[in-house]
Amino acid sequence: MNKDELIKFVKGFPDKPGVYLMRDGHGEIIYIGKAKSLKKRVSSYFRHSNFASPRLRKLVATIRDISTMRTESEIEALILENRLIKLYQPFFNVDLKMNERYAYIKITVEKYPRIVVTRIKLDDGAVYIGPYVRVQEVRALLRLVERYLPLRSCKSELARPVNGRPCMKYSLGRCLAPCCGLCSEHEYRDRVADVVLLLQGQGAELIERLRRRMDRAAREMRFEEAAHLRDTIRAIWRVSRQQHTMPDIPSGQDNFFEVLNAMQKAFELPILPWRIDGFDISHSAGEYTIGVAVVFEQGYPNPSLYRKFNIKTVEGIDDFRSMRETLTRRYSRCLEGQEPLPQLILIDGGPVQLDFAMQALDGLGIHNIPIISLAKEFEEVYLPNRKEPIRLDHTDPVLRLLQHVRDESHRFAITSHRTRRAQSFKRSKIEEVSGIGKAKAAMLITKFGSVRAIRDLPAEELAAAPGIGPALAKRILAKLNEDGDDNINNMQGEETADAAAKEQN
Repeated sequence: MNKDELIKFVKGFPDKPGVYLMRDGHGEIIYIGKAKSLKKRVSSYFRHSNFASPRLRKLVATIRDISTMRTESEIEALILENRLIKLYQPFFNVDLKMNERYAYIKITVEKYPRIVVTRIKLDDGAVYIGPYVRVQEVRALLRLVERYLPLRSCKSELARPVNGRPCMKYSLGRCLAPCCGLCSEHEYRDRVADVVLLLQGQGAELIERLRRRMDRAAREMRFEEAAHLRDTIRAIWRVSRQQHTMPDIPSGQDNFFEVLNAMQKAFELPILPWRIDGFDISHSAGEYTIGVAVVFEQGYPNPSLYRKFNIKTVEGIDDFRSMRETLTRRYSRCLEGQEPLPQLILIDGGPVQLDFAMQALDGLGIHNIPIISLAKEFEEVYLPNRKEPIRLDHTDPVLRLLQHVRDESHRFAITSHRTRRAQSFKRSKIEEVSGIGKAKAAMLITKFGSVRAIRDLPAEELAAAPGIGPALAKRILAKLNEDGDDNINNMQGEETADAAAKEQN
């Protein structure tokens, strides 16, 4: 993409935290950065025609493509940025730090260890976590540790506890006060282990440890301690979601970066598919049709970005046109800036479903997003303008990821459809009358007993009910009597709805 195309492309980025990866014309990653707002941060590179820094001028002139990876917080973006820089070693990231050393978080080797920030990694038996790119953001991470899992910060040597009054940090809940013997060495070591798990991104294991302690405290009726642990779990869950969206990257083993790279090669994608949107349709014999979009970021589902659409323009059983409407509505929102665009679209189905999906994208003027479909019978992958499908080995991690996206979209579609259908069953026939809402329907059912009883009322008696009147009474009776015996049978299934309406009143 040229500069004008990049500027237009960046406008579709989300105003959310994340990491951005800049590539040159050969597809090589040349710079990785993190942002509190991806849209604002990346746009800033193209607002100026002449940077004072030669490095920035060269970087902007070299950019030909940009990928983004959404995170739940700025702290997660920092951790992911660090991992990606270590993995890819981009040219401009190395240049940025000049001769500076990267920062590490160090857990000291002491009876009661401390946390310190250092730029020198020694072979001294201490635990080093990092390196990190920006030391000021490391300190922001440590402030979170101090708030939720505090360790001592004083530098005094604690060969043994001394009697005395603890400092103010103990009163503020920012230290366990081992100096005064207010916690045992075993308790303190457990806290150190918790901190290491948090800093290493192993939030799931840490939360499980804390949950066991919380349950034990509750059983022993130490409710204040249990409540504190509960709050700590919630806080850690918010700041350490990277375990679910950014798994660790052990050297020499398969990981999601390798899978996404393999997917890019298998389907000849222009960029790595950091974000994949999956689509499916669900209905009951053409009724209550729902189209859904699920989102996978970095190879993992992000349910907070799932979307569902009640199909409006299609009648009866027509999955093809329902799919076209779903994509049209989904990506109309993306073009308006409400949602970020993916790097790959996956359709559940075969070549016909793929054709209708492409019609939706063509109608919106979207031509730069790769789209494929996965047919379930033989697990074949169909690509546009290609007669023969691609058949991957059933053990191929690329196929397994596609199946995961497909199956998750299918699950979400069925769940959404069932929810919509159940809600329709709870809706009383009387609520379909223009001018009748839930409150007024509940009032009428409470007053007269049931929808069937209202149907059999004289028009004058119904009109005398509060807020009804002759005109509305006429519409109500017309609606309730419009289908004759079939409507009577339907009303028999509305007794549950009638009871629910009474409860609302």
